[in-house]
Amino acid sequence: VELVESGGGSVQPGDSLTLSCTASGGSLQRYAMGWFRQVDGNAREFVASIPRSADSPRYADSVKGRFTISRDDAKSSVSLHMRALSPEDTALYFCAAADSVGSRLYTPISPNPYDYWGQGTQVTVSA
Repeated sequence: VELVESGGGSVQPGDSLTLSCTASGGSLQRYAMGWFRQVDGNAREFVASIPRSADSPRYADSVKGRFTISRDDAKSSVSLHMRALSPEDTALYFCAAADSVGSRLYTPISPNPYDYWGQGTQVTVSA
């Protein structure tokens, strides 16, 4: 599965932005999907994840209430809607897919279980 992110850009504090991740080479139906972000080569930080069932997505505390993850398996895509952005959200954002090992509720928050990663899309928030 190849993942390609899009939708990044430069915005001002308080703005909204929606990132998209589109898969090719296979369906996303068997995968839990996640978004991570990375700043200046530091470790990738969990942002949000959504299981195959799309029930009960998980969010990092820093984005809870501001970011929303969703998936459309018919379009092999996952989105991350971000609102009330702040400079602290500036990062390279990655989409990732983790084999659900038979569980529709599997929703990993660590980078380790994720098998496939996109190349990332940059989000910059500044006044």
